[in-house]
Amino acid sequence: MKFKCLAAALLSSLPLFAHAQTNVQVYGVLDAAIAVEDTDAPGEDRRTVINSGNQSSSRLGFRGTEDLGNGLKALFNIESTVSLDTGATDAALWGRRAVVGLQGNFGTLTVGREYSPIAAVAAATDVLGQGFYGSNLSAFGTNRMTRRLSNSVNYKSNDLSGLTVLAAYSAGERTVDPSGDLMGVALEYKIGGLYLGAGYHNFERVATGDDKEIAFGAGYSFGAFEIKGNYLEADPTGANNEYKNANLGAAYTSGPNKVFLNFQQQKLENGAKGNTVSVAYSYALSKRTNLYGSYAQLRNNGQAVFAINSSSTSVAPPATALGADPSVFSVGVRHSF
Repeated sequence: MKFKCLAAALLSSLPLFAHAQTNVQVYGVLDAAIAVEDTDAPGEDRRTVINSGNQSSSRLGFRGTEDLGNGLKALFNIESTVSLDTGATDAALWGRRAVVGLQGNFGTLTVGREYSPIAAVAAATDVLGQGFYGSNLSAFGTNRMTRRLSNSVNYKSNDLSGLTVLAAYSAGERTVDPSGDLMGVALEYKIGGLYLGAGYHNFERVATGDDKEIAFGAGYSFGAFEIKGNYLEADPTGANNEYKNANLGAAYTSGPNKVFLNFQQQKLENGAKGNTVSVAYSYALSKRTNLYGSYAQLRNNGQAVFAINSSSTSVAPPATALGADPSVFSVGVRHSF
């Protein structure tokens, strides 16, 4: 009789247990590609490599919420990079995102390692999805602009008739440069197929002055077409350091097929300039799996050695190979879960 009572109690608790577990989600992206890279540098041959993340960075994450009542929720998200070619991860295990916070009628407040306000604008206005070679990650992969904020407090408002406000403060937590405190803000406006965004960062270095970063972007979707563009600028302390990155791209979807085209220009205050043309194609095998191919060509002037960036890799000439024109072709498969 005691055994029957215990079994009944366990069975009656299962729905509650299952309901609690639905608030926690395991997710990820697995992306692997074969790429042919050419830095165009003297003495360097074209090479064939196996890459992880030529459309989307491979990752593993955990996220969840808890309903606290009265419209208030607790939330968390931790996310780690996975390199499919080697099985390695980043030095910081949860370096992609690691936050805990609260969400309610006031908006969302998180603490930890989070994407910056400018990163939100840049991501929303990159037709390549900050993935394929030639995306605007070229502005972030070189650490010219700030994409993620450690030691940060972050706020995102609820939708206010299409307008969203983002704000962040990141504590440098050190007493010497290159550390410092960063304060950032961004505004996003979405209505129908239209997106408009703008962001600003001020990085207050301990001793050498302030770095400033700005971003403007827009996008519009109509039918099977998308048009997106952005302008990113970083002005670090010091002479001839100002960096500018501009993008304009379009995409067209037809059934499982999607074609992308993007033009990018990078400039430095010292006269260096590079223009990149990128094309990409994706074929959806299902809602979670697709095949893809991409090609990008960068033309540097005689003062430049800019690189071509994808979501997780870079094709970069040596610093001494001024005027080298790198190019890359890749084919891959991506699965999300």
